[in-house]
Amino acid sequence: MDIAFLIPFLALGTLLAVAVFALWSGHRTRQLKDDPDHRKSTLASDAPDN
Repeated sequence: MDIAFLIPFLALGTLLAVAVFALWSGHRTRQLKDDPDHRKSTLASDAPDN
């Protein structure tokens, strides 16, 4: 197996992993933001609710 053959697959695999993680993280953040029972962070606790 040549290294020139392997590098594109590694690069695409890394990009796919980062994209999947970003989508999952955004979904989880939206779930926590919409949950009224979730405790706010100490930095956001004094901010007005909009």
